[in-house]
Amino acid sequence: MYIKVKITRSLSAFMLSGGVLAGCSDGGGNAGAQSDAGKQEEKSLRIMSGVIGGKTPEENVLFEKEIDRLTGIKVNLDKPASDYDQKLMAAISSGEKFDVLQVSKETINKLVDQGVLAPLTDKVKSSKTLQDPEVIPAQEWDQVRTKDRQIYGVFTKYQGGTMPIVRNDWLKKLNLQEPKTLDDYYNVLKAFTEQDPDGNGKKDTYGLTTAGMYELQGFFSAAGLKQRYVEKDGKLDVPYSTDAAIPVYEWLHRLYKEGILEPNFATNDSGKMRNLFLTDRVGMITYWDAWVGMFNNTRKEQDPHTQFEAKGLAGAVGPDGKHMLGRGDPDVWVVPVNAGQPETAFEFIEWWHSKDGIVLGSMGIRDHDYTENGGKYELTKTGKEHAMDHGVPFWYSKKFQNPFGLLPGVKEAQALLEKHASLELTPAKWADAEKIINEYSFKAILGEMPAAEAVKKMREQLKANQLID
Repeated sequence: MYIKVKITRSLSAFMLSGGVLAGCSDGGGNAGAQSDAGKQEEKSLRIMSGVIGGKTPEENVLFEKEIDRLTGIKVNLDKPASDYDQKLMAAISSGEKFDVLQVSKETINKLVDQGVLAPLTDKVKSSKTLQDPEVIPAQEWDQVRTKDRQIYGVFTKYQGGTMPIVRNDWLKKLNLQEPKTLDDYYNVLKAFTEQDPDGNGKKDTYGLTTAGMYELQGFFSAAGLKQRYVEKDGKLDVPYSTDAAIPVYEWLHRLYKEGILEPNFATNDSGKMRNLFLTDRVGMITYWDAWVGMFNNTRKEQDPHTQFEAKGLAGAVGPDGKHMLGRGDPDVWVVPVNAGQPETAFEFIEWWHSKDGIVLGSMGIRDHDYTENGGKYELTKTGKEHAMDHGVPFWYSKKFQNPFGLLPGVKEAQALLEKHASLELTPAKWADAEKIINEYSFKAILGEMPAAEAVKKMREQLKANQLID
């Protein structure tokens, strides 16, 4: 549910393009400026987005027209169908000009270091909309402040968190209790693998699958270990590379060795993982709270009588008796320094937090995804399939309540996050550390190296590359 953008340092073309274009002149500039002085510039924006927009290229055009209808701003919305990270990187590196970009908090520090982003601190502070605590709670802004206390990004939505998600109908069918400890999780996942929970008489189900090492916080919670980085006494460390992580890697290897962990977990992307869960192949995944409701909604739309029930779990209890889940890095709008219409860009960003902006980002396009009559909304067949998510499944503002309520299971999942989740610490060098962590984690889980040795090697590599203190 958030975008992780990997940006290289080859951004000189992007930085120079504005200056090069500004320096071109045929000597007739003054006359042109005088003739156009009285004309009002048409408001238009070029936006690049990873998840916000239409679900298809054709619907994306409707999305652009809807923004124009609601704001008077003509928008060219570039929403790649895949490989958003690489395409955004290529666009910036080649000097393409955008007015607004959708990025994750992880990306902001990289872009700020390169001088790519315009600071928005003063605009945010003077914005009646964004300073309204009913629109965005004041404490949330600390998530997006840089070390120098500047704000470069404004939230696109309320970002939830991740957790183990279980087939609760399978728990009920097999008379199993919700797992609390790591041993409990093992027993449940083993039963999902061996006791034919889908009832087809075949041994074709798995207990767990993941998208690589994606969001395993709920299991490392058993050892009291936070995902990504932690900072103590001014020093950065990666808990997954410590000896305390060894039992969790050994537990995951046991699942793999016994055929409980779906064998393609290491190469799955999130789409393949979701599909295995939706098609009764696997009983548990690790994913976003919003998808608890989307899974339930999808299956209900396919079959109104389905017994399918997804449910979020708190993860394994730690040695201190507490659970540890992860809250996602904020997803934000940013404005590049070479934006053609920076004022219009910020006007759009403010509007995004209005009722009309929220409706578009969640319900979608009027008379396509929903109809409205006298303040009463009704989703179309297409709108129901889109599950109230055009990039904004949840929002901060209390001034507009979801007219349909939350999808089944989401409220309970969010309650677990409020109780147990916290933000990860994601410094700019995280991407380099992640490669090393993944390499040796997979070796441990797949049994290519004993867990203790894999952790030792992982730590040595992180230190050698100056990725931990």
